[in-house]
Order: sequence, then C-alpha cells, then structure tokens
Amino acid sequence: MSDLLWQKPGIAVDARIQTFLAGDDVVLDREFFLHDIAASRAHAQGLQRIGILSAEELSGLDAELDQLARDFGDGSFVLDARYEDGHSAIEARLVERLGDAGKKIHTGRSRNDQVLVATRLWLKEQLARVAGLSRDVAGIALDRAQAEQSLPVPGYTHIQRAVVSSAGMWWAGWAEAFIDNAVRACDTRALVDTNPLGTAAGYGVNLPLDREHTTHALGFARMQVSPVYAQLSRGKFELAALEALGGATLDLRRIAWDLSLFTSAEFGFVALPAQYTTGSSIMPNKRNPDVIELMRATHASVAAARTEIEQLLSLPSGYHRDLQASKGAIFHGFGRGLAALELLPDLLANLEWREERLRAAVDSGMYATDVAVEAAAAGVPFREAYQAAAASADTAGQGRTPDGSLAARVSPGAAADLRLDALRTRWQALG
Repeated sequence: MSDLLWQKPGIAVDARIQTFLAGDDVVLDREFFLHDIAASRAHAQGLQRIGILSAEELSGLDAELDQLARDFGDGSFVLDARYEDGHSAIEARLVERLGDAGKKIHTGRSRNDQVLVATRLWLKEQLARVAGLSRDVAGIALDRAQAEQSLPVPGYTHIQRAVVSSAGMWWAGWAEAFIDNAVRACDTRALVDTNPLGTAAGYGVNLPLDREHTTHALGFARMQVSPVYAQLSRGKFELAALEALGGATLDLRRIAWDLSLFTSAEFGFVALPAQYTTGSSIMPNKRNPDVIELMRATHASVAAARTEIEQLLSLPSGYHRDLQASKGAIFHGFGRGLAALELLPDLLANLEWREERLRAAVDSGMYATDVAVEAAAAGVPFREAYQAAAASADTAGQGRTPDGSLAARVSPGAAADLRLDALRTRWQALG
C-alpha cells in the first residue's frame, strides 16, 4: 500500500486494522474512479484560479488526469490493494508523474469531500438511467394499451376472479406507474444535483475556493452552500436516490408477480419470449420463468441498501467514518435494480397474450358487479342491487359478453375511457 497521508512518525500501521478500515474501498472506488478524476480536475482548476497552482502546473495535472482516465479505461492502470482507496491512487499517480504539482492537488480537500462529490456525480447518472428506463417502459405500455385496449383479461382482487378487465387497463396501469417513476427519478436527480466540492470535512477551509467555478465545471445545477449541510445530506441524498429506484423496482416486482401467475399452466394467459425462460436441470418437460422470478427478487436488494443507509444515519452532525459504508449500499442497490429494469422494456414489448385462455377464464360471476351497478343506475338502492346480484351471480353472465362489459365501463380511466391521451401527454413531457 502507498504511504498514507495521515500516517504519524513513529506509529506503525497495524495491517489488520488498516485492512478493516479500508474495507472494500478499493473495489468500490473502481465504480466511482472516473468521477473522482473529473472532480480532481475541477478542483485543480479552482486551485489555479486562486493562485495555489500555476497555469503550467494545471496543464500538467490536466494531461495526467486525462492519461489516468485512459489507462483506467483500457486496463493498464488497475485500482488494487496497492492503494488505500481511489483518491489516494489518483494522488499517488500525480505525485509519481509530476512531483510537487501532484502533491498540491489535495490542498483544501478531504477524502470524504472527494468521495462525496464523486458519488454525487454517480448518483446523478444512475437516476437519469432510472428515469430513462421508466420512460421506455411507460412508452411501451402506452402503445400496447392503445393496440390491445379491447382484449378481455380477467380482473383479480385478492387473487380471486372478480370482474371483466382488459389488456388496455392492465397496460395503462403500468404506463401511469412508470410515468410517475420517471418523474420521481427526475425530481430526485434535481434534489441531488448540488455541488459539495470545496466543503472539505464539513467546515470549509481558510482559502477562497472558487466553488462557483467547480459547480459549473462539473455540470451541477447549483452549489451546496453550507459545508455542514454537505455532511448532513450525505446518506440522506443516497436514501432519496434509492427510494426513487425502489419505486420502480416495487412496480417491477408486481409486474413480475402478475407474469409469474399468468405464465403458469393453471392460468396460461401469457407466453414469454423464449430467452426469458430457462430449462429445468432435472425436469425435461418444463421451462422456468427464471428471469421474471429474479426480477421479482430485485427489490429486496434495493430495500436492503435503503435499510443499510438508514441505519448509518443514526449519527450526530459532522463527518463520521461510518458514512463511508454508504458507498457499498448504493453500488449494490443500483447495480441490482438497474440490471433488472434494463431487461423490462424488451420483456414487455415481446410478451404475448393467449386470447382463448383469457376469454375462457371469464365466468358468469364476473358480471355480477355490472348487474349491480346497472340496477343502481336504474334507481334500485345499491345495497339491494348488490344483494340481488350476489344471489344470482351464477346466471349474471347470461346474454353478456366480455366485450359488452368493457364497452359499458365508462368511468374515467376504465376500459371504455382509458384516457390514454392524457397519459401520453404526461409521458411526452418527460422529454
């Protein structure tokens, strides 16, 4: 491991303690390394603007940071156990190549300042991906709702057959859900789009750092003004980001549950694309919906990450080393969550309904609600209409069809009035 900036003369570093302190930092920082390089470049520019670095020194640092990014990208530089973390690796490389200019790069910074800005940049990217994927899912659902709005699908409550529903209603529900997921991800991205660079360990430094410049250089919407709040927001912002992701993975879990049921032999309503199933390792007669089952499991990882960070935040104000553990939580939460969401658009675009099985599953009792509401509309008190419909549920379907039931469902948002134009307007506003 390279020399530690904070090491004191005459005090030996216990390898076991240092290993515990470092944890998974080196491995995790590979995910954030390019963002750390970008932040280091902006910081160096700010130092030059206040006279800490000369123009020549800045030019050399710029060139070496570019080269380090290229070397990291092609694998010729590996972030490994030689380094305490990504930040010390950047500094070690710059010192090795540039000498004193490299030693100046840490002026006015702390290691937690470095990881805070790097993870903040990373979170912005991840939330943009959540928003983009949610928009993609919503667009597919809208298109299929339009195309399949009259296809009867049994509607369930309590996992019991309840009323006649439609593919249009099923798809419209997911369309609106993922429009909201996209909006939430964008709103959360706007929340975290604030620059903590230059807040050091939470109390600022005795230098006139050009924080306005670094805010612009790194593409942040605004500067996080208070150094104290920069530390208070650490974990809080990560929690908000995971909650935005969790909104999408919660919906993903419920889609996966529907498809798990609908693809079973007992239902047989849906055929999945072949690539979304696997063969059994022991039962030659079956294909397993492994992909949707693992999609169903994904939210557990997001929820676990959220819980981990929430438990870290039982701290007083100020910086605490505990907060370093938030890196692993967001890495694993977003890693699992986004991997599952990325598979969802193609799955939804290519699943097939089995119309004969859908129509065959509509039984007489599923028209009982129609009978009760029609009687109430004709003036019968609803309680009496309900009781009469319940008594005659076995014959409620006589003379009725699923298509007729759907055509009569005229309440706003229901099968005969899906309001897809309103949903599409919201979807288009996502950009």
